[in-house]
Amino acid sequence: MRRQSEQIKQMTDREVLIHLYITQGLLLLLAGGSSLFLFAREEWRRLWQFELRDVLVYGAGGAAFVLAAEFLAMRYLPDDWHDDGGVNEKIFRGRSIPHLFFLCALIAVTEEWLFRGIVQTHWGLWAASAIFAVLHVRYLEKWFLFMVVVLLSLFLGVLYEQTDSLWAAITAHFLIDFVLALHVRFKRGAEEERE
Repeated sequence: MRRQSEQIKQMTDREVLIHLYITQGLLLLLAGGSSLFLFAREEWRRLWQFELRDVLVYGAGGAAFVLAAEFLAMRYLPDDWHDDGGVNEKIFRGRSIPHLFFLCALIAVTEEWLFRGIVQTHWGLWAASAIFAVLHVRYLEKWFLFMVVVLLSLFLGVLYEQTDSLWAAITAHFLIDFVLALHVRFKRGAEEERE
């Protein structure tokens, strides 16, 4: 794990971004390919049913709950508990807001389709949450961040089970990532202005 943190520190922002796009592309291919073999057409369509009420109440409401908890934790817990080795800073700082929007949407759709739509539907909530947490390998050496990822995955899985649609989980995942990405971007900008 330490070796990964050191490698990330030596990578440029662009290299980290390229790795992110490659990873998301592979996960998207895996989700799409798996969908062809694991779902009948009607079953697959049911995953993507859109209900505005579910998106607003469960998706946006769930995101607001998670973000409130996250910002409280950032305010009252030690800074090193939130330190991911600078990965999120390399991914999000210096990006335009439309680029952040696109990145967060890509991540939310790809990961929720794969982990909730494929893994959770076929192997259950716990399997999806365990694989989701391990995928975020950089958090394995930081107990607090790893715990947050596991709890977040379980929470997104419960949203999916409550609504029987990917859209609530995608919306929550997107809003959480986008707001935190904006926080990283603008926090960094405010620090540079002070210097």
